[in-house]
Parts: sequence; structure tokens; C-alpha cells
Amino acid sequence: MAGVDRRTPIRRLLETATEGEPVALTGWIKTSRFSKNICFVHIFDGSTPRTIQGILSADLDPALKSRLGIGAAVRLSGTWKASPGKEQDLEVAVETIEVIGDCAPSAYPLQKKRTTLEHLRTIAHLRPRTNTHQAVIRIRNALAWQIHRFFQERGFLWIHTPIITGADAEGAGELFPLANALEFFGHPAFLSVSGQLEVECFAQSHTDVYTFGPTFRAENSNTPRHAAEFWMIEPELAFADLDDVVALAEDFLREVTHAVLDQCADDLALFDRFIEPGLLAAIQAAVAEPFARITYREAQAILEASGASFTYPIGFGTSLQAEHEQYLAEQHFGKPVFVTDYPVEQKAFYMRLNDDGQTVAATDLLVPRLGEIIGGSQREERLEVLQAQLQRRGMSDEHLWWYLDLRRFGTTPHGGFGLGFDRMLMWLTGMKNIRDVIPFPRTPGHAAF
Repeated sequence: MAGVDRRTPIRRLLETATEGEPVALTGWIKTSRFSKNICFVHIFDGSTPRTIQGILSADLDPALKSRLGIGAAVRLSGTWKASPGKEQDLEVAVETIEVIGDCAPSAYPLQKKRTTLEHLRTIAHLRPRTNTHQAVIRIRNALAWQIHRFFQERGFLWIHTPIITGADAEGAGELFPLANALEFFGHPAFLSVSGQLEVECFAQSHTDVYTFGPTFRAENSNTPRHAAEFWMIEPELAFADLDDVVALAEDFLREVTHAVLDQCADDLALFDRFIEPGLLAAIQAAVAEPFARITYREAQAILEASGASFTYPIGFGTSLQAEHEQYLAEQHFGKPVFVTDYPVEQKAFYMRLNDDGQTVAATDLLVPRLGEIIGGSQREERLEVLQAQLQRRGMSDEHLWWYLDLRRFGTTPHGGFGLGFDRMLMWLTGMKNIRDVIPFPRTPGHAAF
């Protein structure tokens, strides 16, 4: 097989396959079947949801045949030929096949029979070989790429903010402390819950910036939407107000979603068929027209007039729960909706106080099926007001002196938002549990590997 690249991805091989041409490939066996008249294997390599079917000699050596079971890693070569089957136009008439890595069928946890997502979480090291999780990872990769493309094309700089921090960006106290921080740093330190505070420094020097990295919450929650380790995207804009933040968030979600729909059509079709019927139509409809926008007060009025029976209370001062968010996005508007101007008590200390003294210039973007997907605000640029907000919450400014300095030296109106990367993956795929879109989910009681 001189001149044939034995490591060409299956995705590329299928794009250039020509009947009669030689071909070589490597991958893992998805399925195999042996009988008197026919012997074939389906090979995958993770580059595409499609497999390549290899037709083997009917008099294949029994010792080799016994090693060609599901999960085995193989290298094969042969010639492209027309396929009589409906699933592919071309298949490979195999001339040589070599087992690179054996896989004992009786011990292999991933058998032909369908297993549950819950069970697959217990074998996270092997679930990337399943159709569902192969598709999740390809979509995850595409989403990350499209997010970077969106910001880079608009001149935003990607800032690497620290994972170890001495500040609680949210003021909620749900931080993972570092055990040896006092000895090593001389003061307490934690795993970061957000890169926002630090990235504000660069917004005040480079205007348009963003973070994209891991964040951590020590929240003892076992809900399908929470994890202890997850990834966040946090753009920050100088010389900007809440309207600018909302406009960027809408452009971002709309454009990135369209791009992923185009790039991952085959993978998303799997979720539309098996996980969430109607998924693709719902997502396409969500980004087809301008998003709605209401204030928190208007949202409460809509809920009060709805006649719906809610588990959690409604009315000014109450928090919008998932059931309220879903009602607004799914039933009332039937599309994504920005809710703005929340009560000051419900939001973080850094959000800009409105003139009414009761609300802040904050926004949450609610989407059908999922609820909140983006949270953002205009930041408080007035030093005295920011100091008063810290004092009001009983927070010390000892570790935030540098953050206050930004308001002392050349402050500007500015703002930004945060998007939970894994939560957006849930929205795009229809997966119901965040544990199923993270390669190695970290949740209470689960951080073994």
C-alpha cells in the first residue's frame, strides 16, 4: 500500500473515497459479523459519526477472527468498492487487517446492547467510545472553536485569568479552599469561581477582552444542572452599558448557535432522533428572530397574571426559579428572553446600582427548555457606591483593594456577561444532565478519576 497514509482520519477518507482506489485506516471496531458467506467489521475513529465498513475474506484465519470483536483497535488496508448496502455508498475490500490492541469481549463494559447514561457515568473513561458521547465531544470541540472565532473576529483579546485566587467574585462563599494556602501564600486562597474580577483589569487597558476557562463551585448540589468544576466564557467591555452587554450576548448566542448547527449537523441529528425529538427545529426557531426583553418587575407581573400554579412564590423580591424561567421563555414568549433590572439583594456586589436604589443593571438570558443560560450586568464604576455595596453585604475590601483601584484610576462604564459552556452544550444537545456533557464530571462524592 505504498503512498497510502495509514493515519488519515475516517472523516477525510470518506470525503475523498473513490471506487477502485487503495485505502488504509486505523480505528476501533464498532461492530463485527462473521458467517459462512460474509465477514465484515465497522470501524470508527472519533473524527465523524460515520463508520467505514470493511469486507473480509470468508475463510479468515479463526485465530484472527476471534480477536476482531467490538472494541478492538485495528489497522487495515484494501480497496474502495461499491457497497450493495443502504448505509454507505462505498466499502473497503480488506486485503490486510492487523489487531493493534486486543479487547476481550466478555469483559468489555460496552456491549452491543444499549446501556443507560447513568451507568456510563460510572465508566467515564470508556464512554467516549459510545455514539452519544462521541457526538457530545465533537460538538463540545466545535462550540469552543466557534466561541473563540466569534470573539477573535471582533477584536476581543483572550485573557488567561488565574485559577487560584484570593477573592470571591460572587460573594456567595462557595469556594474550594487550598489546604496549604496560608503556609504557601501567607493568606487564604481558593479555586476561582469566576475570572470576571481579574479580566476587568484588562478591559480597563485593552477595551474588549474575554476569558474562557475552568471555574469551581463548592456548592453541595446534586441537581442535573450543577457541577463542582465547569467552564465559563466571560467577555468584558469598557465604555459600555447594559444595552451594549445585552446586544453582545444576543449576537453571540445567535451566531455561535447557527455556526454549530452548520458544523455539527450529523451529530446533532443523533440528539434530535434519540435524546430530544424536535430539538433541531426548536433551536433553529429560538435563534430565528430577535430575543424578547423585559424587566424583573415585568416578569413578576407576567407570572402573577399567568394563572399558573407555581411551587415557589412569586412577587417583587422573590427569586426567579427554574419553573418561572421556563414559563417565561417557553410558554409566554416561546423564545429566548432577557430579564433585566433585578433587586439589588439578589445580585452580586459589583453590579451597577440603578437610580431607583432598589435594582441593579443586571440581566439574565432565559432560553426555552433550559432556563437561564447567560448572566451579566453593567459593573459599578463609582468608587463610593461600590464601597457602600461591599459594606452593605458585610464584605471586607481587604483582598479587593486592587479592584477598587480600577475605580480610582481612569474608571469607565463597563460590563460583561458569563456563559456556562457546559450548560450551553445541554441546550444544544438536549442532554438533561450536565454530567453527560462534561468529559470527567466533578460533583459531590465523585472525583475519583
